[in-house]
Amino acid sequence: MNITLQLKPFTFTGVPDERPLVLAGPCSAESEEQVMDTARQLRDAGVRIFRAGLWKPRTRPNAFEGVGKEGLPWLKRVKEELNMYTATEVANVKHVYDSLKMGMDILWIGARTTANPFAVQEIAESLKGVDIPVMVKNPINPDVELWIGAFERLNSAGITKLAAIHRGFSTYHKTLYRNNPQWEIPIELKRLIPDLPIITDPSHICGSRDLLFEISQMAMDMDFDGLIIETHCNPDKALSDAQQQITPDALQKLLRRLVLRKADIDSNVLLSTLEELRHEIDKYDDRLVEICEMRMDVARKIGLYKKQNNITILQTSRWDEILKHRIEQAAMKGLSEEFIIKVFRAIHEESINHQMKVMNEE
Repeated sequence: MNITLQLKPFTFTGVPDERPLVLAGPCSAESEEQVMDTARQLRDAGVRIFRAGLWKPRTRPNAFEGVGKEGLPWLKRVKEELNMYTATEVANVKHVYDSLKMGMDILWIGARTTANPFAVQEIAESLKGVDIPVMVKNPINPDVELWIGAFERLNSAGITKLAAIHRGFSTYHKTLYRNNPQWEIPIELKRLIPDLPIITDPSHICGSRDLLFEISQMAMDMDFDGLIIETHCNPDKALSDAQQQITPDALQKLLRRLVLRKADIDSNVLLSTLEELRHEIDKYDDRLVEICEMRMDVARKIGLYKKQNNITILQTSRWDEILKHRIEQAAMKGLSEEFIIKVFRAIHEESINHQMKVMNEE
């Protein structure tokens, strides 16, 4: 079921209404010279929305935590002298008030703040009566309901120019990325709120400039609306997240390489072929559901047998055996280990649920 929000177009005068909407600038505003130098190069590269962090929520207290409100006049110069829109992150009510006083054009709420409904509610209330676009980063954990809750709080306060920032999700396991993209989460958000723009943050997903193009292209292939990419006049000397920032020139080259595919099918021949393939997929999906039904029927029988013989539901060695065997089998079939683990964990969880129901029956 779709979520109903009162939304206005997330567009800006003088910014082309086409994909991708690009927001670029340094992870942190470090000095007036660095801000102006980066902004000039970005403007010359065709970027109209300049982003820079002023208040930086760092994991450790001794890390660079941003220049704070001292940097607001620098962003005001960018806006007035270079005719660019300016965007920064806010994490509390004071940040909001300071940013509004200095004429910030766009605010965004960071991942750690999104995870705190109390903080989001306070920010929402502080924005009542203000017509300003607000972007909301996904929470640190893959919780689409928590993400949606932030939009609902802001929308209830009268904020209608909203956009989502997909910046990836924290994971305990080491992966190729700084934050696992978990594309299924923003895809689900798009399904539930179709009119909500989604802007991907490849910088925070990747954690490395070498992977930025790959993630940016994937976002375009998903038909997402924009990109927010950390860009610095001298990224190797950046005071925060140096390894994931690129120069304005490198950003321009990345954007030129992007392949923008069409979302709509304007050929009857293409549509007919696609519909045939979709019909084939539907048949396999029907069979999958039927197979799952039969498997759960067997799980219920196993649960009944365990109940009759006073055996615990969870049999760890058996589960471990199943998982190892299916991972090996998947590798031979060209299926990824990550995929097969997700599928069989879900199946195992549902099997346990069915067995527990049997155990609890009188």
